[in-house]
Amino acid sequence: MRRRVLQATIAAVSVAVILLGIPLAIYGAQLVREGELRELDARAAALSRSVEKAIVNHDPLNEEVLAPYVGGDDNISASVYVVGPNGEQLRAGSAIEGRSYSASRRTESNAVVLLTISWWDVFWRQLQTVALVVGLAVLAFAAGTALAIWGARRLAAPLVYLAASAEQLGSGQVRPRLQPSGVEEIDLVAAELARSSDRMAGRLAAERQFASDASHQLRTPLTALSMRLEEIAATTKEPEVREEAQISLEQVARLVAVVDDLLGRSRSAQGGTTEAVHLLDVVHQQEQEWTPTFDRAGRSLVMDVPRDVAVLATPGALAQVLATLIENSLKHGGGTTTVRSRPSGPSRAVVIEVSDEGPGVADDLAPRIFEREVTSGKGTGLGLALARDLVTADGGRIELSQRRPPVFSVFLSAVPHALDPDVVLPEGAPVSPIPERHRRRTRHVD
Repeated sequence: MRRRVLQATIAAVSVAVILLGIPLAIYGAQLVREGELRELDARAAALSRSVEKAIVNHDPLNEEVLAPYVGGDDNISASVYVVGPNGEQLRAGSAIEGRSYSASRRTESNAVVLLTISWWDVFWRQLQTVALVVGLAVLAFAAGTALAIWGARRLAAPLVYLAASAEQLGSGQVRPRLQPSGVEEIDLVAAELARSSDRMAGRLAAERQFASDASHQLRTPLTALSMRLEEIAATTKEPEVREEAQISLEQVARLVAVVDDLLGRSRSAQGGTTEAVHLLDVVHQQEQEWTPTFDRAGRSLVMDVPRDVAVLATPGALAQVLATLIENSLKHGGGTTTVRSRPSGPSRAVVIEVSDEGPGVADDLAPRIFEREVTSGKGTGLGLALARDLVTADGGRIELSQRRPPVFSVFLSAVPHALDPDVVLPEGAPVSPIPERHRRRTRHVD
């Protein structure tokens, strides 16, 4: 939208400048020409009066009489030619060659006065006027362009923020933070979006609370029922009763698994959401955690991430994905492990690459490396599958972009440069370093 507003405003300014500037330049040039010709005629009239006065008073006609009318300074220099009543001729000023403008007068004593100025001198005055008009037109165009840029930003930036807020609302953050823009209509939409998000937050909270309460309420009787069935199976002597009790225990176990899954979903729904994350903060946290481990293994961990890169992700999930890839490189790779980021194409995605100098991934394993329970024999086969699910939940993707040496690439959406990630999106929970011993217990890597 900003580009369209800018283009429309600049087009309007350009049309106004052209429609006003060209006629003004032409009119100014004509006005200068007419002014110089009037000035020339006035000088010829004044010179004729001076010559007539000298003749009447019987004063000699010489260059002193003609000198004031030659011009200079503010007036264009002229060539003065006077023919007296007795035929004597007087000249003053430089001779004019080529095209010229002339003005002549005849006095009562029959003397002739002729003033001539160069056509090029008048043209130069006209050209200066045209240049002044063009300069003012360029200045007006620059001022109009600056105002167009300011106006486009004032209109477009709040809409982009509003779109980002709506996108964030759709990704699970039910109370986006959006500062007032100063544009009444946009602020009304933002306020309505905030009210809708509050209503949605209330409904989601009620649903989550219901799921949590139901899960807790069901676990207690299910546990008691399971214990009673185990007691029956252990104490009964009849095979048929023992078999039915065992079948019932299996059914109860399945029901308990369903309840546990429901409770887990309820808890995870209350957790992280997609936010604007400064990538350097997450990478720096991983560097602090993993550098001692790499040093003990005699290997190096290098982080190459610009300071100003921001992505849309869940901080905890992104940290878990990077930790999985780094530990995977430590366990299966070799040499220096490098974590770097770069922009990816016109879609404004950010690619986070984790690579090392190891032997790489086997050809038969590469196509299925992100599938569950697919492993080279040194892991559980769950780490990369979990990393893929976490990245997909944030709207990104992860892939093995190079087999030898191995390069794993995580593609995430970037926060546009026109947006301030500290303003348009809410502040998420800080990504704090997790003790290594705790992460060792909770992380699964391929």
